[in-house]
Parts: sequence; C-alpha cells; structure tokens
Amino acid sequence: MTAARDTVRALLDRAGTTYAEQAGIRLRDTPAPLYRLLVLSVLLSTRIRADIAVAAARELVDAGMGTPDRMLAASWQERVDALGRAGYKRYDESTATALGEGAELLCSEYVGDLRRLRDAVDGDPAGVRKALRAFPRLGPVGADIFCREAQDVWPSLRPALDGKVLDGAGRLGLPADPDELAGLAPGEELAPLAAALVRVALDRSLAEQVTGS
Repeated sequence: MTAARDTVRALLDRAGTTYAEQAGIRLRDTPAPLYRLLVLSVLLSTRIRADIAVAAARELVDAGMGTPDRMLAASWQERVDALGRAGYKRYDESTATALGEGAELLCSEYVGDLRRLRDAVDGDPAGVRKALRAFPRLGPVGADIFCREAQDVWPSLRPALDGKVLDGAGRLGLPADPDELAGLAPGEELAPLAAALVRVALDRSLAEQVTGS
C-alpha cells in the first residue's frame, strides 16, 4: 500500500489538475461554476482533443456565456464564433445548438441551478447521471465526466471513478476496486486523482513518467 500511495503522490504532482481547474473554473457548490462544469462536460464529450475542449470552455465564459441565462441571451452565431476562436471547429455548429437547448432545459426544469437536479434525486449517483443525460449531447461519457469532476463538491457522488479512470489505474498497477482506489486519495480529494488517471489512460507516456519505466 505504501508503494501505491507513492505512485499516487507522483501522479498527482505531474497531472493532478482537474479539467475544471484547467478551464479556469473555480468549482464550488453554487450555480455558476456548476453550470460551467456542465458546459465543459458537453465539450469534452465529443471526439476532440481535451485541450481544445478546455480552451472552448474558457472562451465561452470570456465571451460572456458563463451562466445559462447568458448562454440563452447569446445568439447561435455568437456561440459558434466563440467555439471557433478556441479551435473547436468540427462540432461547432451542432454544439452551439446543444448548448442553447441545454441552457433552456436547465432554466425551465431547474431554474438554472444544477443543485436542484441533484436534490430531485436525493443525490443518488445513478439518478444524477440519468438526469444529466437529458441534456443535449451529454451521454454516459459526459455524465461520467461531470460526476468525477464534481465529486469533491457533491460528496454523495463518491467514489465517481468510472471505467476510464480505472483504465488509468490499471496502467499504474493501482487497485481496480473504486473504494480501494479512493482510499489512496490524499485529503479525500478524489477529483484530482480521477482527472490524473484519465490522463494516464489517454497517454501511455505519462504512466511511464510516473513509474519511471
């Protein structure tokens, strides 16, 4: 177990930044940052590089679309243009439509506050994932992304360590059991560990850097 903790520590030192942090989202249990995480999850769900999705999330906020009300107030073309400036080209038009429809759904069903979605299912992880999948372009992959990033502010989701996370754990010889793996997270901060393990799953060279082999 000591070796596993050393591996986790080395991993977090190299790659322990959440995707939300990378996108400039200071995640808290309040409506605006939770909405920005939802948008980021939608952007990361497509077959596009994570760094482009992160840049697109930043650009949308910089363009004044950091809340569902402001996303709705923006025109479809303004959304397309913001995505394009970030290099989010291939899916820009369909994603611009999905973001508008998602903002409308959030406002109509949950008064713009994702905490209402969580509370409607009493924080049940399966219920949260099912409700999230009602948002356009947010399928199972996107719901997993949201939950693993949100789990430190929504503790009822823990441990949100999905298959992609466990793939990364396997590359490092870490436990495949989510509860056992969660026990290795320092300070009970699971989101940074989950993000780091996803990066390992996507980049074999990172595993080699962490293990030195």
